[in-house]
Amino acid sequence: MESIKAFKTASIHTVPKDGSQLPLMEAFYTIQGEGGNTGTAAYFIRLGGCDVGCHWCDVKESWDAELHPLTPVEEIVKMAEPFPGKTVVITGGEPLLYNLNPLTSLLQEQGIKTMIETSGAYPISGYWDWVCLSPKKFKAPDASVYPFADELKVIIFNKSDFAWAEEHAARVGEKTRLYLQPEWSKANQLTPLIVEYVKNNPKWRVSLQTHKYMDIP
Repeated sequence: MESIKAFKTASIHTVPKDGSQLPLMEAFYTIQGEGGNTGTAAYFIRLGGCDVGCHWCDVKESWDAELHPLTPVEEIVKMAEPFPGKTVVITGGEPLLYNLNPLTSLLQEQGIKTMIETSGAYPISGYWDWVCLSPKKFKAPDASVYPFADELKVIIFNKSDFAWAEEHAARVGEKTRLYLQPEWSKANQLTPLIVEYVKNNPKWRVSLQTHKYMDIP
């Protein structure tokens, strides 16, 4: 709870509302490991700041925005330009805390596809080629995000999450791809349940965190 309180102060009072600067935690070029674009090259931009507070989050150091330097969006784009895979995935933290219009428009001007991974906890901003909505029980998605979801990726942590996943599937568009993904620490236990569920409910697909199996970022 301490880090979430610190984050709230930092994000409200120091991150410019015009989106000209963003708290950049890290950026790296790798292979997309999960969801609808698994196996493709992508440059990841991880923004600091999150008040969703998933207890199984594996990047808790991203929660406190104050720990990560405010970086001009022009600089963030310049860092992405040299890489041959002209796709950027913006993640967090929770990236929709911020105005992402300037960053995404600059990326697209450079011929770079823009993708986002979000819990949907805040209204949509930015210009997107792909939106991965991964809702969390700890903070419900904003209704504005559902129509933009190209992909709904639900993390399965226990058996009750299947019914919860169906509730969100009913709110996205017909063309949205539906994925069920086991929470990593319980993958051995949950993957067989997910496989059986998808076999019985074939509108869903299985997503795995393949980057963890491959031991890459």
